[in-house]
Amino acid sequence: MNDFSRAITYLNDPFNWSRPNGIADLALEHIGISAVAVLAAMVVALPIGVALGTARRGAGLVVVLSNVSRAVPTLALLTLFAVSPIGFGNRATTIALAVFAIPPILTNTFVGFRGVDAEVREAARGMGMSRAQVLGRVELPLALPLVTTGIRTAAVQVVATAGLAALVGGGGLGRLINLGFGQQDYGVMIAGAILVAGLALLTELVLATLSWAVTPGPRRLPFLQVRTTPKAAAVPEPTASGVPL
Repeated sequence: MNDFSRAITYLNDPFNWSRPNGIADLALEHIGISAVAVLAAMVVALPIGVALGTARRGAGLVVVLSNVSRAVPTLALLTLFAVSPIGFGNRATTIALAVFAIPPILTNTFVGFRGVDAEVREAARGMGMSRAQVLGRVELPLALPLVTTGIRTAAVQVVATAGLAALVGGGGLGRLINLGFGQQDYGVMIAGAILVAGLALLTELVLATLSWAVTPGPRRLPFLQVRTTPKAAAVPEPTASGVPL
């Protein structure tokens, strides 16, 4: 039996799912760490992106913040946190992942709000809308597709990276990968990798569906689109003289 077959056997064993600290518990912990990290990144990135995007300035600042955040590896942050008062565990992982999730949310929010046509804003103000109403009723619906794309990208990246928590004493599905590597049991390690990849794909699917659902305007799933054929032109009936009416 090769390593991949052992991984499938491990995943098909119900005991590995239901036991304490089994796959189900580790998956829930993995989702919890990822969700908190993405929410923390949204709290930081969304207000900054909205403020700079509506003001149509600060593009250089957004680029610098995004590049700096991307340039710092998550593993390097975890190493720094390990020798700081933050220490090991899920808290250090959550902070590092939140820093990792800020760039796509910040960039997409900024681009989405900056891309709103200035004439649309002026028309809304001309109708008597306040600044808050323009932001909530005009700018937000137009920028929402890009904003949700940034959140979805950040969430998928965080879920795929949260396995690093096991390296600093944290939980999540990365513990299976760490355990398999430490025991030279590559079947368990492959099983953990499959679970992390599957959870990332599931996150993409759920958030893509949610983004489609909250996006304003007419929408239809691609596989539900119905093609309509143009109606044939009516042929006038001839009269007794043979001349059409």
